[in-house]
Amino acid sequence: MKNQEKELLVSVQNVSKKFSMDMKSSLKYGALDIIKSTLGIKINKDLRPKEFWAVKNISFELRRGECIGLIGHNGAGKSTLLKVLNGLYAPDKGQIVMRGKIGALIELGAGFNPILTGRENIYNNASILGFTKKEVEDKMASIIEFSEIEQFIDMPVQNYSSGMKVRLGFAIAAHLEPDILIIDEVLAVGDLGFILKCFKKIDELLPHTALIFVSHSMPMVSRICNEIILMDHGQAEYCGSDIGKGVQLYYSKFANNGENIVFDNNTLEIISKETDLISNTIHRNTDFRLTFTVKMKKDIPKTPILYLEFKDKEQRPIASLYVRNHIRISSEKDSIVYDVKIKNPLFTLGKYITDISFSDPDDSTVFLRVNNIFEFIVSGVEEQWVPFELESENIITLN
Repeated sequence: MKNQEKELLVSVQNVSKKFSMDMKSSLKYGALDIIKSTLGIKINKDLRPKEFWAVKNISFELRRGECIGLIGHNGAGKSTLLKVLNGLYAPDKGQIVMRGKIGALIELGAGFNPILTGRENIYNNASILGFTKKEVEDKMASIIEFSEIEQFIDMPVQNYSSGMKVRLGFAIAAHLEPDILIIDEVLAVGDLGFILKCFKKIDELLPHTALIFVSHSMPMVSRICNEIILMDHGQAEYCGSDIGKGVQLYYSKFANNGENIVFDNNTLEIISKETDLISNTIHRNTDFRLTFTVKMKKDIPKTPILYLEFKDKEQRPIASLYVRNHIRISSEKDSIVYDVKIKNPLFTLGKYITDISFSDPDDSTVFLRVNNIFEFIVSGVEEQWVPFELESENIITLN
């Protein structure tokens, strides 16, 4: 007998789903398909004029205790695939086998009757999953407490905010302990405290559940997923257990937007920027240099302070430095060269960008600020989901 933890709950084999590009062709093809089906005529599953594949040839298997992450840009086909898996759309090709109770949180308010209260919707959702009234009543207090909307639980759901709907939807899906849990990007609507609470609950559920998770937050994906599918135009560009590889491919699809001047008071101008990096790649623990030559358009009493800010792939500032030294006056009297050596970088594997600004050393007045002045990759073997990894000297003693 199979170990319950390894029980196969989801099997998706070469699943495809197509849509029409306009309403007229959609209605036309829909009517033709109904007529052919009624007459027993085989329906052509290939693309017809004005149709496209929203999902094409997606395959994966998911066992109890496993989590697969679906990533990709908006319009890649992630949400469509979830709706096919949840039975909202019928696949045009392929086969889907889902075993057990399915809980889904794929759209705000999906599965809720807006004119019923939150409490009544809990009963409705539970009955769909096959729970008895007694079983729901045993879980009711826990669901309401988790959702943190006790005072609004007897108010019609149509009056709920988006955050309240997410809270109630997740509380129901999680506490009814489904065999398969499907979560779309809706968790992004919740506040930080509730999101952390949700992930704690997911940690509790995961050993007994197969989870399909969609998010644009790569730290979230890497935290809980052991498989990943990178989708692009409906197809799987990468599918496997190397989460780092899938994430790097995802980020590589977003080209650098180029430097962007966000403030300029016409005092300074960057006339050159240089780096000793090869292929814009930083190697951990290996020093590298950034050199900027700045032309002064106006007389400045003191040399401006250079400020560098490093941001990770989530656009979060993770490191910075002020440069008051390593400055030399160019042979051209109206130019300044900032020669900066970054020592022993501890960035972890990933993609980073650098913003830059110049300011007055006396009153911090900003002369010039430029975003995305440099973009670089940190090489490495392991994907770490912290901005940088500390070094230490360790002594382990065995008694």
